[in-house]
Amino acid sequence: DHPEVLPFLSSRHSRAQPDFRGSAEFRNILGRLLRRLRSRRSKVYVYINELCTVLKARALRRRLPLLPALPSASHAQSHNPSGSSHNPSAQSHDPSGSSHNPSGSSHDPSTPSHDPSAPSHDPSTPSHDPSAPSRRPGGSRRQIRYLENLLRVYAGEIRRLQERELDFQDLDSADSPYLQENRLKRRMMRIFHRLCQLKECSSLTGRVLEQRIRFRGTRYPEVNRRVERFINRPDVFPDYSDILREIREASARHGLGLARRHMENMAQEVFREVGNRLQERRHLDLVYNFGSHLTDQYRPG
Repeated sequence: DHPEVLPFLSSRHSRAQPDFRGSAEFRNILGRLLRRLRSRRSKVYVYINELCTVLKARALRRRLPLLPALPSASHAQSHNPSGSSHNPSAQSHDPSGSSHNPSGSSHDPSTPSHDPSAPSHDPSTPSHDPSAPSRRPGGSRRQIRYLENLLRVYAGEIRRLQERELDFQDLDSADSPYLQENRLKRRMMRIFHRLCQLKECSSLTGRVLEQRIRFRGTRYPEVNRRVERFINRPDVFPDYSDILREIREASARHGLGLARRHMENMAQEVFREVGNRLQERRHLDLVYNFGSHLTDQYRPG
C-alpha cells in the first residue's frame, strides 16, 4: 500500500555504521522485530518506527566542512583608503573670522547641546524585548522523547538477551549475549547521563556506592578531610601506600609536624578503617542491586 516505505528503510540502513549492520546485535534486533510482526500484523508501522529508531541511533555522523569567515563591513572599511581620507575643503577657515562668536560662546544656539546626564541610545545596539519568547534551557522535548524511547528499546533488547538460552559455543564466542548485554548497558548509561543533562537534573540514582563516606578516624581535621576526599573518588579502593602518602602531604601542607613513625602507625589504622567501610559499602550495593527479572518472582520454600 505504501511503496515509499522500502526506499526509506533502505536509506536508513545505508546510513548506519557498517560494523553495526554486520553485527549479531543488529541481526538479533531484526529477528525479534520480524517475529513480533508475524504475530501482530496490525502493528507493522510500530515495529518499523522501532527499527528506524535503532538505525538512527547508530547512524554515521556527518561533519560539515568549516568555511572561512567573511570579513565584516567595519573591517573592510578600516582597510579602505577612501573611507578614512579627510576632505580638505571641509577644514578651510573663514578669513573674515566669522567662526568666533562675539558673545564668547563657541556653540550655535540653534544647535542642540548634548546633556551628559541624558541616557544615550545607540540604534545599532540591540535592545532586549521582554515580550520576546525566551528559549527554555536544556534540551527540547523532541530530544528528550527520542532518548527515552531509545532507552526503552535497549531495555527490551537487554531483557531478551537475558532470557536467551546459552550453550558452550555462545560462551566462547567473541560476540556472546553477555558481551552484547554489557555493550548495551554501557550505551544506556551514556544515554541516561545525556538525558539528565537535557533535563537539567541530577544523575544520581540512590545507590549505596553513590553515598559519600564521612571519615573522622584521626584527631587531625586536615588529615580527615584529605583522606575523605581521596576515598570518595569514583572507582578508588586505596592501599596502604596511598593512605600514607595522603597523610604525609597533609602534614607537610598544614605544618602538623608529625613524626615518620607516628604517620606510619596512623596510616595503618586509617587503612584498616577505610578498607572495612569501603568493603561494607560494596557488599550492600551488591545485595541491593544483584539479580535479574527472571528470578525476581522466585521465593525459596
